[in-house]
Amino acid sequence: MDLNTLKTIRRRRRKTGIRKKVMGMPGQPRLSVYRSNSHIYCQVIDDLTGRTLVAASSREKGFDGDGGNVGGAEKVGTNLAAKAKEAGLSRVIFDRNGFKYHGRVKALADAARKGGLEF
Repeated sequence: MDLNTLKTIRRRRRKTGIRKKVMGMPGQPRLSVYRSNSHIYCQVIDDLTGRTLVAASSREKGFDGDGGNVGGAEKVGTNLAAKAKEAGLSRVIFDRNGFKYHGRVKALADAARKGGLEF
């Protein structure tokens, strides 16, 4: 089996285990993170209605930086926290989406916490 396919299958298995336990409610929505090689994306989701409340990524207009490194992930986390505050959100549940809590994922989470989100 191809190594990339195996990595994807393992991540999908981890993601399923996480999603069994993590559910976003209107009072405490889910903060989901996705990272590719060159960009990082995050969104705050209310799972009961199936709506994305707030989203931020390294591909947005006006984003200055590289989404493929820790510095870019910190900027995205700070941007997300600011948007969430505008939308009146302060508490979220963190969903790492099967990725290790390390590097860019950890940097995004720490920046969101510094920006005022609680999780």
